[in-house]
Amino acid sequence: MKRLHLYVIRSFIGPFIMTFFIVLFVLLMQFLWKYVDDLVGKGLDFKVLGEMMFYASFALLPLAFPLAMLLASIMTFGSLGENYELVAMKASGISLFRIMKPLIVIAILITFTAFYFSNYVLPETNLRFSTLLYSVKKQRPELVLQAGVFTNEMDGYSIKVGSKDNKTKMLYDVLIYDHTGGKANESVTIADSGFLKITQDRKYMVLNLFDGINYTEQRPQNRSKDNRAFQRNRFDEQTIRVRVRDFEFNRRDESIFRNQYRMLNTKELKLMEDTLTNDYKTRLRKYMLQLNPNRAISRKMVNLVAENDSLKWDIKVTKPDSIFSVDSVIAGFDKWIQADIAQSALESARNTMQTVNMYEGQLYVQKKTLNKYKMEFHRKFTLSIAVLIFFFIGAPLGAIIRKGGLGMPVIVSILLFIFYYIISMSGEKSAREDAWSMINGMWFSSYIFLPVGVWLTYKAVTDSAIMSAETYTRFFNRLGIAKFLGIKEDETEK
Repeated sequence: MKRLHLYVIRSFIGPFIMTFFIVLFVLLMQFLWKYVDDLVGKGLDFKVLGEMMFYASFALLPLAFPLAMLLASIMTFGSLGENYELVAMKASGISLFRIMKPLIVIAILITFTAFYFSNYVLPETNLRFSTLLYSVKKQRPELVLQAGVFTNEMDGYSIKVGSKDNKTKMLYDVLIYDHTGGKANESVTIADSGFLKITQDRKYMVLNLFDGINYTEQRPQNRSKDNRAFQRNRFDEQTIRVRVRDFEFNRRDESIFRNQYRMLNTKELKLMEDTLTNDYKTRLRKYMLQLNPNRAISRKMVNLVAENDSLKWDIKVTKPDSIFSVDSVIAGFDKWIQADIAQSALESARNTMQTVNMYEGQLYVQKKTLNKYKMEFHRKFTLSIAVLIFFFIGAPLGAIIRKGGLGMPVIVSILLFIFYYIISMSGEKSAREDAWSMINGMWFSSYIFLPVGVWLTYKAVTDSAIMSAETYTRFFNRLGIAKFLGIKEDETEK
């Protein structure tokens, strides 16, 4: 039995490692496609790019583990079924569950490994990745001059070139506006040609101009006079040296992202959740008091959000001593008094509505922030449990379809994972918008796929032919639908 278990484990480990790195590579390419605009043209070193790819690969591990488990389990049991090895094992009296037992242990170990990465390794890598990506985004791109277009990348200068030679890097018909010192268009330089380069330390930009003219319009010392002195200087060669900022790569401080939800483990997420919840209820209680209802309603509203307050008490609304018609009382007043009462009530309602609209937007933003921390707490568990769920889907499904390799298993795995991702995103959106409770929204995909895995495992263990067309034609024939669909009885027997 040990040899059989070792054989099944060896048959699984190879496809799992291969599919894991394939999935990770595909997800990493998706990351590059998403952030390609922030990386191109920044002159980044290969060391910085490699570091960013390394951190990004760790961020993609929670998604790579479930998909690799699904694909590897389908490939393993599909290959065993295609080669009739499962049939031989079952003929020897070994059940499918006993064949799956060593892989169940491995799936549980991978599940705990995925949770460990999500809870302890991923927060640190997310912190470093977010800081590095923020530093890359803040870095200014390298200066690229396009013919016929003004460029303002040089601090204090606006440059336009008529044409340029891509081989020699020579610029022709150069036009420069000097805006240093708060100048408008008082200083203009026109040159026949020139060169532009950045120093090796990336702190200065040097522009060499040839055969040009400087036009300078000086400001008058007396503001009452409109006459201005005009100066024109011709030169054969001129060098403009400008100090530039943010062209060199500067790493930002990691503390600016320290308390974001993606950079915390489960213990820190619970602490932040408690803090944000208390702050949210405090603000909600404060906003309720701003509405200025009557005293009994104010106390009742405050008690609704003061769950852990030992001094709160249930406010019982007292019954009125007498009931009268407000319309009849107002009808007895003069018309000018009725108009004054109506105007006062209308202004009070409008002020209350404005207060509600203002506070509603603020509370909505704060509640969404609180929900992000709650979602991240549940996501660490749902993505880890998904590894085990996908094993109980992939292993019996591979034993049923009996197809190995990278053909049918890849198609089935991608379709199942897309379906899982859509359901997961729908549940997360419902939880984020408070349409569902946080537990139901975040675990919605598990609620659906776990019964599917149990059902497929049961069908595979009992050797049910759920992938056979004959099973469904016989079922339709029993219901009398076969004649309606045009299926003859002899065809169903075939």
